[in-house]
Amino acid sequence: MRSNLVSTDWLANNLSRSDVVVLDASWYTPDRDRDPVAEYRAAHIPGAVRFDIDAISDHSSSLPHTLASPETFAAAVGKLGVSDDMTVVVYDGAGMFSAARVWWNFRVMGLKDVFVLDGGFPKWQAEGRPTEAGEVTRGPRHFSTRFDAGAVAHIDDVRQALDDGLAQVVDARSGTRYRGEEEEPRPGVQPGHMPGSHNVHYSSVLTDGQLKDAKALEEVFSKNGVELDGPILTTCGSGVTAAILALAVEESGRPLPRLYDGSWAEWGSRSDTPKAKG
Repeated sequence: MRSNLVSTDWLANNLSRSDVVVLDASWYTPDRDRDPVAEYRAAHIPGAVRFDIDAISDHSSSLPHTLASPETFAAAVGKLGVSDDMTVVVYDGAGMFSAARVWWNFRVMGLKDVFVLDGGFPKWQAEGRPTEAGEVTRGPRHFSTRFDAGAVAHIDDVRQALDDGLAQVVDARSGTRYRGEEEEPRPGVQPGHMPGSHNVHYSSVLTDGQLKDAKALEEVFSKNGVELDGPILTTCGSGVTAAILALAVEESGRPLPRLYDGSWAEWGSRSDTPKAKG
């Protein structure tokens, strides 16, 4: 099984390759009070291009950073200097947070040679590796998509999974948000969870910004009632940390699960969706 992760050692040894492109995909929730653009301009991995998950999204959707159409995605990443015959390495400033979402974006669009930097920028910096400031621009390239529509779950897919039990719905939000013990960060979104879903907080599959090994991942999912050998559909607040769980499932040796792109931002804002607390 080929891993979806690369180490900082691997990246340092391959950074100068013309067919390797590095993307800084940092994004943070408002409560973290961090500016990913300012941080990128202050310091990033040499040659890294900034990937903005809100800019490269479906702007016709009212939901946050919804997956862009294949045409929009291809045009946007082509402008960043990314072609579909390159090896793409994605990282973020949290260790592993939004990078998995961008990895998932590329996977859905058909790119196989896309990887997440395990440990991200914090590990890179802690090891004293080189960084640079400013902005990086690359010449435009052509990106051809091979869109995998089956990897993306929509609200009706989630309803069916919950109704017939043929797929396990796994929520990556914190336990307090899942149980409805705190208000949702987005206006108009009710607290709680989808009845019958499982809760596996994304942080439980990580250690210091690095993904746990396959055996530990098995234990985490099993402890939370998830059978990794069964069909899985991941969800979260807005489709970002659900990608961490999708990555974890595939790293455990299972097929890539479907990801509910609308996640709780959509489900929790509608009046026609069941919601549970506790």
